Formats: sequence, structure tokens, C-alpha cells
Amino acid sequence: MSSEQNKAIVRRLIEEPWKGDLGVIDELVDLKYVGYDPSVPEPLRGPDGFKEFVSSYRAAYSDARITVDDQIAEGDKVATRWTGRGKHDGDLMGVPPTGKQVKVSGLTLSRLANGKVIEEYTNWDTLGMMEQLGVVPELAHA
Repeated sequence: MSSEQNKAIVRRLIEEPWKGDLGVIDELVDLKYVGYDPSVPEPLRGPDGFKEFVSSYRAAYSDARITVDDQIAEGDKVATRWTGRGKHDGDLMGVPPTGKQVKVSGLTLSRLANGKVIEEYTNWDTLGMMEQLGVVPELAHA
């Protein structure tokens, strides 16, 4: 597939599940998918692991949205810079709803094979989210 086709696949996978279309995960995530994210204790595995992750955050942020800000593709890899937003109106990892609006940024490096995402490395501002929720104190700024 071309770089542009790979970017379109990754864009759909990053944006559409957060709008409630979990079916796109079955369409675009390989059965052998492994997703690495330091915010979760174990890698996400397969479409079901991906859906479980998205569903847990959508339960905590019912209006959750992720938008793609920038993408670069080369060969079978796509790098994506994205922004996530939502109102914390549900339980999140034991944190009761705060009603606060949250905005975080992140980066995902995706590898594709045969038109599906097979591996991803994601890093995002988890600490910033927790600061915005008031769960951890803000760090001192010099």
C-alpha cells in the first residue's frame, strides 16, 4: 500500500473508535496486533484488546474525541501526532468523575501489514491528564 493509503488507515483507526465506531477496529486491526502504551500495564493484544482500551476511556469520557494533528509515513510505518479531548464524566481507573474538561497530546508510531495495523507504540501525556483531573498535584514550573 502507498504511504497515503497507510496514513488514511491509521487516521481512521485513531479517530473513528472515539466517535463510537468500534467496528472499524475489527476492520483495520490485525489479529496479531500488539499495542505498546506505557499508561497500561500490559500490551494491548488483537482487536479485542484495542476495543477494551477504547471502551474503558469512552466510559470515563463519554464525549471523548481524538483528532489527528499531523502524520508522516514511510514504507510500512506511519507516525501520527494527535490530540485527545473530553469531559471526565465516568469512572477512570478508580478515579470518580470530576466533570473537568481534559486535553492531552500524544504520538503513535504504527506499523502496517496487508492493509491492517499490526503493531503500535504510543506515548501520550498521561501525567498531564491526571493533573487536569486534579488527581496529582501540578509540577512546579520554573
